[in-house]
Amino acid sequence: MTDLIETIRRTLVPIHKEGYPFILIGIVLTVLAGYFSQFFGWIFLILTLWVCYFFRDPERITPVADGLVVSPADGRVNLIATVLPPPELDLPQVPTLRVSVFMNVFDCHVNRVPVSGRIGQIHYTPGLFLNAELDKASDDNERNGLVIETSHAGQAKRVGVVQIAGLVARRIVSFVSAGDTLAVGERFGLIRFGSRVDVYLPAGATVLVGLGQKAVAGETVLADLGGGPGRQFKRI
Repeated sequence: MTDLIETIRRTLVPIHKEGYPFILIGIVLTVLAGYFSQFFGWIFLILTLWVCYFFRDPERITPVADGLVVSPADGRVNLIATVLPPPELDLPQVPTLRVSVFMNVFDCHVNRVPVSGRIGQIHYTPGLFLNAELDKASDDNERNGLVIETSHAGQAKRVGVVQIAGLVARRIVSFVSAGDTLAVGERFGLIRFGSRVDVYLPAGATVLVGLGQKAVAGETVLADLGGGPGRQFKRI
């Protein structure tokens, strides 16, 4: 019996508290709809279960090593490019490596910090709600950017992280404030529902993921601040 309880405990994924109001609304609508129509009752029940799934907040096993940059989001690596960082981040306006992870509505949307360090600044920018897979979403969409002050091999580094609202997303939630010190993999926010997170890497970093690769927040290594050889990828 103890083993069965432990198996169930490990199978059931915790739900983030941000989802509680939506789940409560879903339960109420399910009861009301079911009272008048069994068909619509089932529809709202399925939608409520999906909301529970969307707001899941599983534990992650984060690699801890100097210089590693882990993914801040679950999803697909849909863009890797050298671009100018958003001016609101106050990063050097020189071509910078950017890795983008797109989250669809079925991905876990709890975001985690990619490196350990201090939150130097946070800047919210209102904007549009274009498809977050588009490159121009980095400039046009509603977004929340933060700069993490970290270090590698004794040298100060600054990593930019931008949460971008998408076509369906209408709310960016931040759990942190400027001046907070966080360890790599800690939760810093989430986006509702379907969106993207961009990571701007300092000079000398090497990207270690490929386009189309599935990333897991807090676990997948996106880059190495120390440089070194990159990786080759092929689709099989």
